[in-house]
Amino acid sequence: MIHFSDLQIVLQEVPGEISLCISATGCPLRCQGCHSPFLWKKDSGTPLTDERFIGEIERYRGMITCVLFMGGEWDMDDLLHKLQIARTYSLHTCLYTGLEENQVPLLLKKELTWLKTGPWIASLGGLSSPTTNQRFIEVQSGKLLNESFLPSSNRKAIS
Repeated sequence: MIHFSDLQIVLQEVPGEISLCISATGCPLRCQGCHSPFLWKKDSGTPLTDERFIGEIERYRGMITCVLFMGGEWDMDDLLHKLQIARTYSLHTCLYTGLEENQVPLLLKKELTWLKTGPWIASLGGLSSPTTNQRFIEVQSGKLLNESFLPSSNRKAIS
């Protein structure tokens, strides 16, 4: 079962979406310089039961447009199940993972609208950096959307 440290409503992690963001605990990647090492400990935090998850979706129904998991891919079966629940509410879905795109199973990609991949490498920066190794992808089309995270003054510089 997925455990989480935090549930938040976020506006910037998925461009154009109001997302219910679940910060999953138990991350095995342990990227150097990680801003959230407290998420590494397995089974810490609160279990994300179906009842709790559905309750949060119902609480924000009509306000959120997306469910975003910050991790959780290490509990594949439960993550797939939660994504399927979100889709029954006609919500978009997104996963932020430190894995590379080719490491994310196709079965999981089929349940996602967007996918952020790539480990955190401090010297390259995150999605708002033109030098990032991370990729924000619209899954169905394969379109890279990193430009959506750049300040407008940098957008033409990498086009």
